Amino acid sequence: MNESILIVDDEHALRSTLTVRLRGEGYVVDTAADGVEGFEKATTLPFDLIILDIMLPQRSGLDLCRDIRQAGLATPILFLTARHQTTDKVIGFKLGGDDYVTKPFKAAELVARIEALLRRVPVRIGQGVHQFGSIRVDLRRAELTKDGKGVYLSAREFQLLRYFIERSGSTIPRTELLRSVWGYDGTTLTRTVDMHVASLREKLEENPRHPVLILTVSGVGYKFVGSKG
Repeated sequence: MNESILIVDDEHALRSTLTVRLRGEGYVVDTAADGVEGFEKATTLPFDLIILDIMLPQRSGLDLCRDIRQAGLATPILFLTARHQTTDKVIGFKLGGDDYVTKPFKAAELVARIEALLRRVPVRIGQGVHQFGSIRVDLRRAELTKDGKGVYLSAREFQLLRYFIERSGSTIPRTELLRSVWGYDGTTLTRTVDMHVASLREKLEENPRHPVLILTVSGVGYKFVGSKG
C-alpha cells in the first residue's frame, strides 16, 4: 500500500521537484500552495503525512499546524522551512509538529525522515482473508480488491478497515477509533474519523450515500456489518 503525502509550500519549483522525487519513491502526492488551501486539503482528504513549510501566504505553517491539531487530526507533520532559529523549531514541536528539516536539504535526507515518520504510524496487520460481497481483503498482504480489481487505500484507511473487520457487528465509538487507530487521546472535537469513513465508503460501498457495510450509529460511532470470511 502506497502512503499518501500532502506538500504545502508556496515555491512552485520545490513542490514540483518534491512531487517527482516522492512519486518516484512510490508515494501518492498532492500539493497546496498556501495555508488556506493546505488546511482545506488536510482536513477533507486522508493523508498519511503532511510536509509543511512555515513561511506560507494567507496562513503561516505554524498556524496551520496548530489548526490541524485542533481539528483532531493526528497525521504526522514534517516542517520544511528556510528558517534556522531554534525558537521556530521549539514552537513547531509544541504546536504538534513531528519533525523539522531546514532548507536547503538533500532529497535523500528528506526521504529518510519521511520513512522514519511513517514507520511510527501504528499499522498493525492481522491474519486472514476476509470476503464480503465483491470485496476481498487480505490482511496479511495489506491488499484490497473489489470485483477482482485492486483498490488503493492509504495506510490509515487500511488500518481503520482492519479495525472494523476485526470487530464486525460491534458498535465502535468515535473516541475508541481515535484512540486505537490514530493514537489520539485528546478531547478536541474532530472530523478525522468521519472523513476517513466517508473515504472508505466511496471506495467500498455500491452507493456511499446509502451504506450497507459501514453503518453510522447516531451519536456514538460506527458499526461494520460485512460478513467475515
